[in-house]
Amino acid sequence: MKKYILALDQGTSSSRAIIFDHDGNPLAVSQKEFTQHFPRPGWVEHDPEEIWNSESSVMLDVVKKSGVKTEEIAAVGITNQRETTIVWDAQTGKPVYNAIVWQDRRTSEYCDSLKALGLTEKIREKTGLLIDAYFSGTKIRWILENVNDARDLARQGRLRFGTVDSWLVWKLTGGRVHCTDATNASRTMLFNIHTLKWDEELLDLLGIPASMMPQVRSCSEVYGTCDLLDGVPVAGAAGDQQAALFGQMCTEPGDVKNTYGTGCFLLMNSGTNAITSRNQLLTTIAWKIGDTVNYALEGSVFVAGSIVQWLRDGLGLIKQSSDIEALAASVPDNGGVYLVPALTGLGAPYWDQYAKGSITGITRGTTAAHIARAALEGIAFETYDVVDAMRRDAGIALRSLKVDGGASRNNLMMQFQADILNTDVVRPVVTETTALGAAYLAGLAVGFWGSLDELKAQWQAERVFTPAASTAEVAKAVDGWKEAIKRTLTQ
Repeated sequence: MKKYILALDQGTSSSRAIIFDHDGNPLAVSQKEFTQHFPRPGWVEHDPEEIWNSESSVMLDVVKKSGVKTEEIAAVGITNQRETTIVWDAQTGKPVYNAIVWQDRRTSEYCDSLKALGLTEKIREKTGLLIDAYFSGTKIRWILENVNDARDLARQGRLRFGTVDSWLVWKLTGGRVHCTDATNASRTMLFNIHTLKWDEELLDLLGIPASMMPQVRSCSEVYGTCDLLDGVPVAGAAGDQQAALFGQMCTEPGDVKNTYGTGCFLLMNSGTNAITSRNQLLTTIAWKIGDTVNYALEGSVFVAGSIVQWLRDGLGLIKQSSDIEALAASVPDNGGVYLVPALTGLGAPYWDQYAKGSITGITRGTTAAHIARAALEGIAFETYDVVDAMRRDAGIALRSLKVDGGASRNNLMMQFQADILNTDVVRPVVTETTALGAAYLAGLAVGFWGSLDELKAQWQAERVFTPAASTAEVAKAVDGWKEAIKRTLTQ
């Protein structure tokens, strides 16, 4: 009777639900955008209730749309925007403040004070992370320090913290389960990725009571049952980038994927070895299945697809995001224009949280098409920088780059990516790899799929982009990018 897996993909700009069949093919999709709140410059928030309402709505809608019966669904898997921070009252079930989104920079000055105390290496050794406003820990502290009564409620043991996966599990199970998975825990700056426990020293440092923290579970096990779906098990979770790594079947050390979404996230599977980066990358948990933990090196680029949204909504250069490829392709090159998309600071490998976006090389001959092309190339150049750092950290030459996410459908950008990396860029048949990874993890937990080998047999390439540019062309382009970065950095 069990024929399908339901994946909930709760992203930065929309909530989605996808039903997959046993062959890993999407049967039906439902999607709903939700409101982005920008209360002050550098602040980004979501309404947790709107996140839940949109996700529960698409979950029920995709079941109805597909005609699938709840008794045919083997399990629900969850994947989510990472680092986004929600704090709620366990007694009322109500959030005490809006969700503070991963892009939010309000705790930058506090992060500077932690660095000034000489804590960078200690935090990196424990968590694999750099000190940055990106991660959840300083966001929790901000809520406790700035929201009326939050500190008192925390002392009473009433508050619960969760990344979005925890919030969804809490809501799906009617408040019976407060947990997270190891991947999301590893993005908080509070979790020791070696002992696999919340770190008491870091909790004390940030003034966060241990009673707020969720139980940390593996990525593939039954957490509880879903009230809205007549008791279907909620059986797997992973942060969106780790889920995409799994969905791309990057299961061997050295396998690399890049997701081109709101941001750009490049992960390399490092197996059971947690590689300490010397080139400003993050060491993170790729997944935990049973008692086995796989690690990854990660380079996080804060702005990717959102630069295209800015060209659409901020500048009005295009009417819809998909128009950018044709506009960019209407010129043969960038005309000497470079766009560094640092709208919310620069992530890996620079970690300049005060950097602002820049456009250099503008002349009287510059057109909207040159700026559009420079925006796409900027995303690819940021990926180049991360790959270069990864090669140096891991000592592994890139065999190929598996790609996914909305912008991976942009053929012009994928070809440019292959050219500057001098590496094949491989796009899969199923580009919904984030949701597929969550489905695979949930399906493995309940025996819907029997093994990793069974899942690997399902993965297929849709298109391979092979390098076509000359060495001289690539060198000239990269030199121009490095000059643009130099002019953008504040540090």
